Amino acid sequence: MGPTETKPGLRRELGLVQATALAITDMVGIGPYITIPLLLATMGGPQAMMGWLVGAVLAVCDGLVWAELGAALPQAGGSYNYLREAYGPHQMGRWLSFLMVWQIIFSAPLSVASGSIGFANYLHFLAPQLTTWEIRGVAAAFPLLLVVLLYRRIGAVGNLSLVLVSGVMLGCLWISISGIPHLSAARLFDFPPGAFHLNMIFWVGLGHATLYALYDYVGYYNVCYLAEEIRDPGRVIPRAIMFSIFTVGVLYIMMTAAFLSVIPWREAIQSHYIASTYIELLFGSTAGKIMAVLLLWIAFSSVFSLLLGYSRIPYAAAIDGNFFRAFGRLHPKGNFPHISLITLGLVASLFSLGHLSEVIGSLIATRVLIQYLPQTVGFFLLRFRQPDMPRPFRMWFYPVPGIVSLCGWVYVLGTSARGSLLFAFAVFAAGTVAYMARSKVRGEWPFQVR
Repeated sequence: MGPTETKPGLRRELGLVQATALAITDMVGIGPYITIPLLLATMGGPQAMMGWLVGAVLAVCDGLVWAELGAALPQAGGSYNYLREAYGPHQMGRWLSFLMVWQIIFSAPLSVASGSIGFANYLHFLAPQLTTWEIRGVAAAFPLLLVVLLYRRIGAVGNLSLVLVSGVMLGCLWISISGIPHLSAARLFDFPPGAFHLNMIFWVGLGHATLYALYDYVGYYNVCYLAEEIRDPGRVIPRAIMFSIFTVGVLYIMMTAAFLSVIPWREAIQSHYIASTYIELLFGSTAGKIMAVLLLWIAFSSVFSLLLGYSRIPYAAAIDGNFFRAFGRLHPKGNFPHISLITLGLVASLFSLGHLSEVIGSLIATRVLIQYLPQTVGFFLLRFRQPDMPRPFRMWFYPVPGIVSLCGWVYVLGTSARGSLLFAFAVFAAGTVAYMARSKVRGEWPFQVR
């Protein structure tokens, strides 16, 4: 290598505006437009909107965990690096960081698949003649199209994110502003009898509602996966996380109030195209179709952002020698992790053939068990074990948000559906077996020679 040549690597080309735009497109996406009916059904009425509040509190508290870790350890891969550092890079942290990457091979495609299913559902609104299997075929093909579009250097992708986020904001504002003249307290507080009977059914239902709300909130941390491609990460990452959470939280409250003021909740529960139905009721069928087109744009934007961020995690682990070597390859011209990108796209295509409620439930349960819970515990371990580590950003009101985050994840996991829990523990078990077999051959923890 000549004196003027540099080693290929990721490029720092994303600023605060671009990073925040990517986080917002990841958070909003198609989520609220497909999950509000599912959320209402968990508790059988508008009291399920409490899930939004519980989810918002948990998102802010967990966002502060990510903000401190992301600013202190600004490397590609996010949680992979945090778990490794907190639990020891040559000890338990090697196993947990491997598991984190392992679950990304399943949970990231599940997240992408949920957006693909949402895209296909709103396409069905525009083309009702399509059969069920044709719609599933569209959902399965969608991630593959995104892989083709993401097959380029990060600078071009970052600029495109600003174009995509404009569509996301337009959809949210159209719904929110148009609903203001129609706000109805009578419909928003039309609770069924016994809605607040605090029994086990209530708390389990609230847990399920919170799970769907969290599906719509999570994504604020996506910028942490792109840390090596962000300028001044110690300042940009915390601000991008907090800006995106507060912006999206306000939008969700406004959107939900608008939907339920126009569409009675008993009808909203049955809706597969709640946003288009809402606009159609207010402005006619043509406007409803325009909203459906806009939602296709929004679905495209969110899945685009998801694939971009998650493709960097297996890359970071492979570079560190703690995942399969092929994932560490960069494209020779664009310097992006193309093997990782292609793999996640193919798995997402397969998962897109599933049912939305199962996809979302399995996604959140897997993330909580293998990533969110261990990371929050690791946050406290890192504070205890490395108190002098440079931290450009420190958690506000420490340690309260961390404790709230820890308790919240336990609650969400404990109230998850059985099938989702089984999927999560199966991913955990299979990943542990794969790690132990690989470590035995390589003589790594817990099989290293002392």
